[in-house]
Amino acid sequence: MKKKIVARGALGIPFGITIGYLITIISSLKWGQGYYAPCAPELVDMMGGEIQAVLLQTGLCAVLGIVCAGGSVIWEVETWSIVKQTGLYFAIIWAAMMPTAYFLYWMERSLIGFSAYFAVFVGIFILMWLSQYLVNRQHIRAINAKLK
Repeated sequence: MKKKIVARGALGIPFGITIGYLITIISSLKWGQGYYAPCAPELVDMMGGEIQAVLLQTGLCAVLGIVCAGGSVIWEVETWSIVKQTGLYFAIIWAAMMPTAYFLYWMERSLIGFSAYFAVFVGIFILMWLSQYLVNRQHIRAINAKLK
């Protein structure tokens, strides 16, 4: 199991960086006024320069990819219920995403900002979980039909 976590975590690095990059594109479309902003201006100020901020953001996005991909082995523990798997995976992803988003200034640093980001996070998690559930349910039905 440990080897699988490490292997998946390594595969998650490029995915995490890609998702982080997509977040910067979406942020730029919303707040960039026609310009690309590779990271939040507050992060640039905190880090003392844009390249340092981008390097930190890229590193933290890689860590997010490691956590999300490595944590996916939870879905393969057949002795656990879907509720337990979902709850544990959600907790792991939340514990990695929320501090990262706060630290990188992806959210407004207030209770309202945290709550709004959390709501978006939960919404995305539910949509992704539901889509995976429906796809897997369809595969199971197809397998069962072939067995009959």
